[in-house]
Amino acid sequence: MYTRFFRLTDAPFSIAPNPRFLYPSARHREALAHLIYGIKEEGGGFVALTGEVGTGKTTLCRCLIEQLPENVDVALILNPRLDALELLAAVCDELHIGYPQAGASLKLLVDSLNEYLLTAHAKGRRTVLVIDEAQNLSFDVLEQIRLLTNLETSEHKLLQIILIGQPELTRLLEQKRLRQLAQRITARYHLTPLTRAETIDYIQHRLSVSGCPAPLFTRPALAAVHRLSGGIPRLINIICDRALLGAYAQGKFQADRTTVRRAAREVLPRNLHPRFLRRLLLGVAVVALSGAGIALIGRTPGGNTASSAQEAPATTPTAPPRAAPETVLPTAATGRARFEDLLKSKGRDESAAFDRLFALWRIEAGAGKPCATAERQGLRCLSEDSGWPGLRPLNHPAVLEFALPGGEKRYGTLTGIAGDLATVEFGGEPATLPLTENLPFWEGRFTLLWRPPAANVTVLRPGESSPAVKWLRQHFPAKKKPAAPQRFDEALKAQVAAFQKQHGLIVDGTVGPHTFIRLLNETKGADAPHLE
Repeated sequence: MYTRFFRLTDAPFSIAPNPRFLYPSARHREALAHLIYGIKEEGGGFVALTGEVGTGKTTLCRCLIEQLPENVDVALILNPRLDALELLAAVCDELHIGYPQAGASLKLLVDSLNEYLLTAHAKGRRTVLVIDEAQNLSFDVLEQIRLLTNLETSEHKLLQIILIGQPELTRLLEQKRLRQLAQRITARYHLTPLTRAETIDYIQHRLSVSGCPAPLFTRPALAAVHRLSGGIPRLINIICDRALLGAYAQGKFQADRTTVRRAAREVLPRNLHPRFLRRLLLGVAVVALSGAGIALIGRTPGGNTASSAQEAPATTPTAPPRAAPETVLPTAATGRARFEDLLKSKGRDESAAFDRLFALWRIEAGAGKPCATAERQGLRCLSEDSGWPGLRPLNHPAVLEFALPGGEKRYGTLTGIAGDLATVEFGGEPATLPLTENLPFWEGRFTLLWRPPAANVTVLRPGESSPAVKWLRQHFPAKKKPAAPQRFDEALKAQVAAFQKQHGLIVDGTVGPHTFIRLLNETKGADAPHLE
């Protein structure tokens, strides 16, 4: 109703899970990276994505499906209130597997599915089962789903399963009788609400996608939206949609704080009053913390993988001599205690960790802040908290930030990866650590260095003109010579988007640090140090 009035091309705050409107917040990027990592790297088992109602799980799922490679087939189950037989029939329907409509048994459906998966595997295809609202699955159905992961060849699992659900899913999977399923979950991620700054960016992002020519909310109105919604995207959409309708009814070209407050009173039920939301979000945080059990997955001393890490030569001549790496002990409790003892005495000096990182890049460490030092020498810092799924594909050494139980910070330099083990140096002492999502005392925070292909260009957007565009075109040859080689045109944007989809990046056609680094890693003669 109001789109023409505000000169919009689409309704910006529809609650339909349209991937085109996905706001790539840090949390959503991390979640997407976890999902893609689980599918591409693990090759079987379960991936779990949880989040409070309205945090964008389904939209993220749709975005994931759009970015899967061409050789991946997807079965999407949106209504999991089924018994085991009905669920298997629904999976077969999604994959177009034929079976008798009358008298179909569990065995017949499993056999048909297994035959399909074997044929698909022989053709080089992979199959993913996505189950939304998975907190509604019964125990019997979850047990049947677990058994599906037994469908395998001698080397590969044939089915990857993604469970998407509300926080109740986490509590469900913690039940003792589901421990076999829980042990097969290879990647987990919990979506949390947006911060105030992210809420403002989220609103502006959706308006931009809808062709908004001007700001439609005053700054106090934006702050009110965050306070009233608690940062939950679905509630943000509902409030903003009604606020724009209210502004339209008043003939105003901007929604102010009063209009936002009135809109929230009209559309939010009483149990979503801001005070209730704060209590709800506090409860979500407590559940997330209580469920974040940390396990150190160990290797026995002297294992082959650890030996290969020991024998790797130093990356640069300036690197200090390597001592024998600490080997993670085979039990979780003992390994965690051993690692905590190491961190109590090592890794206190953040500057020493960055000095080691600079040595790997063959540059001199200087006084002052590390990122400023790097910038003076043509490098840039990339800091994130996306863990292994965000860090490993970038394949660059990094400084990892750890936090001890008392809040003290420790810093180690990630210098190499061999198999499923990483080498991290603490004050010159190497430790061999598992590439596990729940690495003790590490919340996934890292800082790495990278070198932009052109000075002062860290983000390259479609429509811009820059010398970096000429560098970009070397990776994406055009069928005919472009009229303006330094202009980032639509054809080049499409090529960038295809590259992003292929490599599991956010598909937006914009070349940011992640896309730049992945492109640079494929450049022959690049001087960047790598992990593998």
